[in-house]
Amino acid sequence: MRKEKVPKMKKPKTKLQKILINLAVTLLFGVVYFYLALPPLNLQAEEFYIFLFLMCAVYILSALVTSGMDLQGRGGFKEYFHFIKSQCLPVGILVVALLVVMVVGQLVSSPIFRASAYRDLLTPDTGDFAADITQISFDKIPTLDRDSAEYLSDRQMGTLSDMVSQFEYSDDSTQINYQGRPVRVAPIAYADLIKWFTNRGSGLPAYVIVDMVTQEATVARLTDGIKYSFSEPLNRNIMRHLRFHFPTFLFAEPEFEINEEGHPYWIAPRIAKTIGLFGGTDIIGAVLVDAVTGECVYYDAADAPTWVDNLFDPELVMLQYDYHGTLVNGFINSIFGQRDVTQTTQGYNYIAMNDDVYMYTGVTSANADQSNLGFLLCNLRTKETKYYSAPGATEYAAMASAMGVVQDLGYIATFPILLNIGGEPTYFIPMKDAANLVKTYAMVNVSRYDIVAIGTTVSECERAYARLLSSKGISTTPGVSGVTATGTVAELRSAVLEGNTYYFIRLEGEQVFYSVSAAQNPLAVILNIGDRVSIEHTPAESGQEILTGYSVSKK
Repeated sequence: MRKEKVPKMKKPKTKLQKILINLAVTLLFGVVYFYLALPPLNLQAEEFYIFLFLMCAVYILSALVTSGMDLQGRGGFKEYFHFIKSQCLPVGILVVALLVVMVVGQLVSSPIFRASAYRDLLTPDTGDFAADITQISFDKIPTLDRDSAEYLSDRQMGTLSDMVSQFEYSDDSTQINYQGRPVRVAPIAYADLIKWFTNRGSGLPAYVIVDMVTQEATVARLTDGIKYSFSEPLNRNIMRHLRFHFPTFLFAEPEFEINEEGHPYWIAPRIAKTIGLFGGTDIIGAVLVDAVTGECVYYDAADAPTWVDNLFDPELVMLQYDYHGTLVNGFINSIFGQRDVTQTTQGYNYIAMNDDVYMYTGVTSANADQSNLGFLLCNLRTKETKYYSAPGATEYAAMASAMGVVQDLGYIATFPILLNIGGEPTYFIPMKDAANLVKTYAMVNVSRYDIVAIGTTVSECERAYARLLSSKGISTTPGVSGVTATGTVAELRSAVLEGNTYYFIRLEGEQVFYSVSAAQNPLAVILNIGDRVSIEHTPAESGQEILTGYSVSKK
């Protein structure tokens, strides 16, 4: 039989044809890479330079193929260099130019040359602890950390038979203030690619909300499902949706939040490099994406809606303070001498105040020893930051002290929350077991971390803590609780607790007793039934029978 000849592919003959083919291959690669990697088209983004370098490399490789050059390495480096110089000169010049821009950009953005600019990225004010941080009511103190909240959320998803086979918990929660309460919210996610394909039309039907005080996890169902999320693989992926609408913006990781009506949004902070070309990362605004409709609205940082709680990332705030603390006396001093050099401690937590979420972290010396010099509070919506001088134990030293009290039970301390208890800076530490369930609570005095109180409820822990403060001769500041009871003494009892005398006062028409230390309130010793008094005390929890009184006065 006669063998048929296989026709050979025609190679491009003219230089123009080769260039057009090379450009087409490069453009195709660029479109695919941009769709998958989503680099911002911005000279301040390092990802953009990687994108351009790859495009140049693809063009040169395509040019080698269309020219018929040997790609097995036998041509030698000089031959390849000569080829690029003669056939791909504009691309070679672009590569060199990009390298120069990157090197020069890094130099002019370096803290070595711009120490004062880095130092001023964050300039905290000095605050008054007792005045600025009012005592939080017990029904607003978060008792969960992130891991425990997400464990409860995942377990709650398992109770929903109509969702568990199709959806799962996303493990991506955000702490916010919702209708005056500290909560964590997180979207659910498609269980796998098949589940996405069968449910993509209606979207994700719910999100999970965990009350950080009551430890109650609920699934909030939506009338219209969430169409835009991280679990979407194609155009409705939240990062791809943002990139297509704002191709030049640099974004921080979007956070999931809900407004006061419970409608879901993605908060995408916009990053700007404020020092040189690549330095001085800061947040200048945010894009709010409706998670249901995909509608995008950009706000400058100062104009963001008040229900938005997480505009500034806590780790960014800590980084900016570290620049401020280490470069306070110049770059050389930050390495040699280190006079007045401070830095943040490892870790942070959240405090809910004034319908905003604040980030808390400690401040220690350059040696990072076991003592804090003070702490920072930063409003994560406005970046308003205050420094409070409060020498004492670091958070991890306080956690170790609390675990030492319950070491026989094997409980694990979570990262502390900073509270104002009677005017005393106090670490509040929920203690959890191996199953991530909170079992008890500890309060540790910041300045004296040997003062550790334990209780199975927040109010019990606070009462034990107040007694310890009194026994150690530490007076609490009256008036910080903001709760005052006035009435006629109907019942009066006394008891000696841990070597200190306490008077228990019940007012007419009330069922609770107010525990008052005789050491701090000598007036309590001469009170009689029928006297009219005013008592400043801790806020009451539901069902609580004894409240801690800070001060008592006759009317």
